Amino acid sequence: MIKIIHPVAGVVALLTIATFWLSTALSELFASEAIVTTVKMAIPWGFLLLVPALAATGGSGFALAKGRRAGLVGAKIKRMPFIAGNGLLILIPSALFLASKANSAEFDAIFYAVQTLELGAGAANVTLLGLNLRDGLKIKGRLRRASA
Repeated sequence: MIKIIHPVAGVVALLTIATFWLSTALSELFASEAIVTTVKMAIPWGFLLLVPALAATGGSGFALAKGRRAGLVGAKIKRMPFIAGNGLLILIPSALFLASKANSAEFDAIFYAVQTLELGAGAANVTLLGLNLRDGLKIKGRLRRASA
C-alpha cells in the first residue's frame, strides 16, 4: 500500500503547488484584481489537499527508505528539509498574508514584494519536488539515463 501512496501523494503535492504557482502567475500577468483576489483567497483552501499530500509523501517515503541514506534515496531525503522549511516558513505564511491583503484590496508594494518571494519559493519547491519525482522514477527503473 505504501508503494502506491507515496507516488500518488507526491504527484498530488507537486501538481497542487504547480497549480498554485501557475494560477498566481497567470492571474497577476493577465487578469483583473478581482481574479487575483479570487486566486489568492482560494490558495489557502488548497492547503487542505496539499498538507496531507506532503505529509503522506514524506511519511511513506521514509518508510520506503527503510533507513537507507545513500544514492538517490539519500538525495531525496536531503531535499525534504528544504521543501518542508520553504513551505512552512515562506509559502504558507505568504499565502495567508497575500489572501488577507487581496481580500482588503491592498495591492501595494508590500503585497508585490511578498508575491515575488512566494513565486520564487514556489518555483524552488516545484523544482525540488520534480527532482524527487525524477529520482523516484529512476529508483523504480521507470526512468533511465540515455546511453553514452
